[in-house]
Amino acid sequence: MSQNLRDLIKQGLIDATKAQDKRRMATLRLIQAALKDRDIAGRTDGRDAGVSDAEILEVLSKMVKQRRESVGIYESAGRMELAQQEKEEIEIIESFMPKQLSDEETAAAVEAVISETGASSIKDMGRVMGELKKRHAGEMDFAKAGAIVKEKLA
Repeated sequence: MSQNLRDLIKQGLIDATKAQDKRRMATLRLIQAALKDRDIAGRTDGRDAGVSDAEILEVLSKMVKQRRESVGIYESAGRMELAQQEKEEIEIIESFMPKQLSDEETAAAVEAVISETGASSIKDMGRVMGELKKRHAGEMDFAKAGAIVKEKLA
């Protein structure tokens, strides 16, 4: 299973190279470099098989988050061409991720986990967020989810 997403990224790079799509090639190379770094870090922990699809989704989510922050910085500085470049990279990265949950679906998932875990106070937030990350890796904006959890448990 762990090779499936990795193979899709590898094939995407091959296709982008054939099409001479420079932005896509550069972005996919960045993804592969990040995965290679994670593989190397995993080897020091004794995991020689490489990272799982869940960990790949975690890496991709982190890359999207970094780019969204960069878009805000570039737009506030008036550097629209750089902001556009970051937006294009976000689209490319997200094409390898599952469909993101809507705000309503996120709220419903939060409600379900809160009721299943029996969370009742803000002290339970870590447990709820941990369960959400297990169930919805790569398909949920955890910053939004965290705000919802905090609101529900407050």
